[in-house]
Amino acid sequence: MMEQPYFVAYFQSPIDWLEIVCNDTGLISLNFRQKKDLPENPSTLTDLVATQLKAYFEGHLKEFDIPLLLAGTAFQQTVWHHLQEIPYGQTISYATLARMYGDINAIRAVANANGKNQHAIIIPCHRVIGSDGSLTGYAGGLERKRWLLIHEAQQNGQTLF
Repeated sequence: MMEQPYFVAYFQSPIDWLEIVCNDTGLISLNFRQKKDLPENPSTLTDLVATQLKAYFEGHLKEFDIPLLLAGTAFQQTVWHHLQEIPYGQTISYATLARMYGDINAIRAVANANGKNQHAIIIPCHRVIGSDGSLTGYAGGLERKRWLLIHEAQQNGQTLF
């Protein structure tokens, strides 16, 4: 079986570069980068991702419509599905995420799955915070997490921090 070609593009967000990696059928990953590490080879799908990211950062888009390719265990994929249910501009705790999964004792496991998310912003793992309201555990860095949460709250007419 022949592998599908990969397409790579970069989007300059207000909080750093976002590396967009797709194939013909979906988004493989969207991750923060400090520089462009890979040669760009854009496609229609990378352009769609960039267009939706632009609208998100301008405050015009609250829900993405991008086909995602999820590479992870069944448990991780279930957690990522629950992350997508967190409304724009709102946060939940890791304990709440564990309850959504159906096992309050799975807090560490859901936090680990959260950290394995390869679709920054689109699967909104930045909306998960500590039970005490603290910002913890964001692969993109806590300053980016803070920025994203403030951005979304402001678009909803709320104030955070």
